[in-house]
Amino acid sequence: MSDTEVLVEAPATQTAPEAQKPKKVSFAHRLWTGEISYDFVGHARWWYIISGALIVISILSLCLRGLDLGIEFRGGSNFKVSVTAVTSQTLDQFREAVLNSGVSELDGTTVSTIGTGRVSIETRALSVDEQVTVREAIAKLAGVDSESVDYQQIGSSWGRQVTQQAAIALVVFLVLVAFLIGLYFRDWKMAVSALVALLHDMIITVGIYALVGFTVTPATLTGVLTILGYSLYDTVVVFDKVRENTANLDEYKATYAESANHAVNQVLVRSINTTVIGVLPVAAILFAGAFILGSGPLEDIGLALFVGMIIGAYSSIFIATPLLVHLRMGEPGMIQQAQRVAKRREKLSKAEVARDQGMEPAYEVYTAPADSDTTDETFVRNQPVRVARSKRVKS
Repeated sequence: MSDTEVLVEAPATQTAPEAQKPKKVSFAHRLWTGEISYDFVGHARWWYIISGALIVISILSLCLRGLDLGIEFRGGSNFKVSVTAVTSQTLDQFREAVLNSGVSELDGTTVSTIGTGRVSIETRALSVDEQVTVREAIAKLAGVDSESVDYQQIGSSWGRQVTQQAAIALVVFLVLVAFLIGLYFRDWKMAVSALVALLHDMIITVGIYALVGFTVTPATLTGVLTILGYSLYDTVVVFDKVRENTANLDEYKATYAESANHAVNQVLVRSINTTVIGVLPVAAILFAGAFILGSGPLEDIGLALFVGMIIGAYSSIFIATPLLVHLRMGEPGMIQQAQRVAKRREKLSKAEVARDQGMEPAYEVYTAPADSDTTDETFVRNQPVRVARSKRVKS
């Protein structure tokens, strides 16, 4: 065999920049790992001010403007008639026809469209003669017989029953929420924080109804109760992550407030995505009800869901969690734990300063071995520094 060596050209190695390309990390992952973080808990004062202002505006709207209760709550007469086509002047024309019918006290008459070929007129409760007069005026304008105009008399007692049942359902719902959250998390302060967030959402949603003048109907009550459930779900998701982060709270590394704030940052992207996905179809329902189909159940329930879902996502992050932290940080155990964390960080800071100045600190940061029983990865160990024999002062 020949001793000739066969030289094989080695493949070209990758250059350093190509071999070590930085890995792209998503914004959500950086929030999850804590690489970037926003101090939601630390800025709680601003969130309280914003929510307080919204609540004050809502209460003033309720007191000054009041709610525009639908006919189901205040009682009255309802007329419905089919028309050839609904135009921009249809509502004003039917309202003028009713006002000019000769029946008194009809200033509160409301006219709305149902689809593109039907009109609904709501008035106060009418007597039999008044009902006949108004019905004929509507039929004349629509170009149909009076018998073709549908008529319905609605008593206010039915509205009072609906309101009473809704109030009972709301109280039972809040009591069950407080009990179940306290039982699940075994922390009554989480239950209190969740209830405050729910009341916050309900007051602002109802206040917006008074501010914009939308009619309150049974569909509105359905929407309000629905968004309370959505808000509660979002709050429970955040609280579950808070409980996970603080279950084995390190006595030296982070305080309860810092761990809870990290939990909010971890679920922030998820809450935003969930809210956006939920709000988009609701916005479509609200648009269809308000601008395409006219006033009706879709408009009533659409506004409640649209406002409530946004306010619910806001309260779960900006109200419920900061309030929970404030309640927990007042506990003696949490105060002592925060003091220990502050002392540890002060010692570590002094060690870093001494190391940067080229001085040997009077204590060192010790890394526990893998088989150690300590739960802390690093801790400060006080250790005297031996002075070199040549530097010792002779007495």
